[in-house]
Amino acid sequence: MKKTLLNTIPNGIPHDIQRFVSAANIYDTSCSPEANVYFIDKGKGYYLKCSDRGMLEKESRMTEYFHAKGLGAKVLHYISDDRDWLLTSAVTGEDCLHEKYLMNPKRLCDTMAYELRKLHETDYTGCPVADRTAEYLAEVEKNYWTGNYDKSHFPDSFGYRSAKEAYDFLTAGKDALQSKVLLHGDYCLPNIILNNWKLSGFIDVGNGGVGDRHIDIFWGVWTLWFNLKTDKYYARFLDAYGRDKADESVLKIVAAAEVFG
Repeated sequence: MKKTLLNTIPNGIPHDIQRFVSAANIYDTSCSPEANVYFIDKGKGYYLKCSDRGMLEKESRMTEYFHAKGLGAKVLHYISDDRDWLLTSAVTGEDCLHEKYLMNPKRLCDTMAYELRKLHETDYTGCPVADRTAEYLAEVEKNYWTGNYDKSHFPDSFGYRSAKEAYDFLTAGKDALQSKVLLHGDYCLPNIILNNWKLSGFIDVGNGGVGDRHIDIFWGVWTLWFNLKTDKYYARFLDAYGRDKADESVLKIVAAAEVFG
């Protein structure tokens, strides 16, 4: 994770959070235009995320849920005013983009797959997002009709020659997507924190909930391709996760959905 030291404290930090940032070095760790993320180098460390009003409410609830399962950061403050602010403890360890993990890609691939299978076998009773699959498909539908066809992260669009071709394929197969496991929702290398190869927890779980496992499997495969610049770990990841639960035909349906952002 890239950290850029800031010379000044970001504007607008709520009073209840200011005591965490006083007399501390603050680093910008943002990697998305949708939110600003700051690392507060104080004590064992904190992360502060800021986004538009209402945008972090679901992430706050899902982060609390993952923490209760021993799988994520502790939420210290969620404040929704003119903007949303989410303050969490730092999870011990490093994300999977750290050099020591990237230097051993086979072990990294296997570790990611094993931990994902364990996550998907976690009891999801009481999950605050009970049907993430329905939300997911509704977002895709909206994005299709508003012309949000994003190929920037998928150079060949998974073989779909047009937005309509992808949409038609998804429409025909979407009933295969179920809500049966606890999802991370954005299962990528920066969002998996390891401590000497052992899982410490997951971050950025705002797209999580009870949903179809293939959404996470898709992103696990994608992040290895994107970050390692090769597709040779595709089969290895599915083998390590377990072919008994990984259906490649369903992955193609998820791929059709993902080109719509």
